[in-house]
Amino acid sequence: MEKPVALGVDIGGSHITAALVDLETRALVSDSIKRSPVNSQENKEVILSAWCDIIDKAFRNIKNGARNVGIAMPGPFNYEEGISLIKDQDKFKSLYQVNVKQELAKRLDIPADHIYFINDAAGFLQGEVFAGAAKGNANVLGLTLGTGLGSSICINYKASDADLWNSPFLDGIAEDYLSTRWFVKRYKQLTEKEVEGVKELVEIVDTDHSATRVFMEFGYNLAQFLIPIIRKNKIDTVIIGGNIAQSFHAFAPELKATLKGNDINTDIKISELKEHAALIGAASCCDVGD
Repeated sequence: MEKPVALGVDIGGSHITAALVDLETRALVSDSIKRSPVNSQENKEVILSAWCDIIDKAFRNIKNGARNVGIAMPGPFNYEEGISLIKDQDKFKSLYQVNVKQELAKRLDIPADHIYFINDAAGFLQGEVFAGAAKGNANVLGLTLGTGLGSSICINYKASDADLWNSPFLDGIAEDYLSTRWFVKRYKQLTEKEVEGVKELVEIVDTDHSATRVFMEFGYNLAQFLIPIIRKNKIDTVIIGGNIAQSFHAFAPELKATLKGNDINTDIKISELKEHAALIGAASCCDVGD
């Protein structure tokens, strides 16, 4: 009998990545990753053709058996029906109200009910719950910290977009304080020096008092943001991904101390699957057997 294999696809504003995932071992099939740049400003035909080209290439090693595809896709999107609702963003305008599921099914000669969609932030967390740092945890919060704030919540092993980026926080919204631009802005406030991003601050954190202070403030702010969410949803684990996760050691002590000071003992973990999380999470949507 064939091993149960599904294709995980991660679609971003500038690229598509696809890889085969073994649903039994919950791991990527080695050497199956295919990636290609895609200009999201292009017309519908160019975008869909580019996606289908990568999906077809990724499936080439599968000779027999049903082809199942799970796709992690940015929103707004009707994930059940497969219809794009993106219109006021600088990407995929030509796909607005297009039934992407039907278009892909026709072009790839795959039954529409073998194509599944999941929000990209939810795909990241679903991957970590299915095969990564949150495996075995029922109630999990996922944050991707970088140029923006991605968030997803998993209740009873099912992840969905939490859409917390614009939730009211301090003197603005969460993304104002929990993204790269906050680090850059805060360091300039303290020193009048410009830095490009978090990576530069990590490199000087052991010798620069202001950089140390920025990371401590970030850890404290992140804890304050998390406390009500953890309490409300009985979160047992928080998974952190994105570029800022690489500086976890610099802000973790303050984050954990503040949570502990508020009687919260939730596990805080770094993504294990990193850029493969959304691929594995998307493919796991196809794991709908008994």
